[in-house]
Amino acid sequence: MPKMKSNSGAKKRFKITKNGKVKKAKGYKSHLLEKKSPKRKRSLRGVDVVSKSEEKKVKRMLPYA
Repeated sequence: MPKMKSNSGAKKRFKITKNGKVKKAKGYKSHLLEKKSPKRKRSLRGVDVVSKSEEKKVKRMLPYA
């Protein structure tokens, strides 16, 4: 049986935690930042956890993570 391939885009965007949750960076912070309030930009800084409904899809894209 050949090895399964990981999705290259998913490799760059997601990490699996020790407990099996999926971490991701928050979106909407790459451009048009002048019109966004500092408070909004601060809240976009940290990491976020992928929702339960999307978690299965992401884990299927990362078979060896």
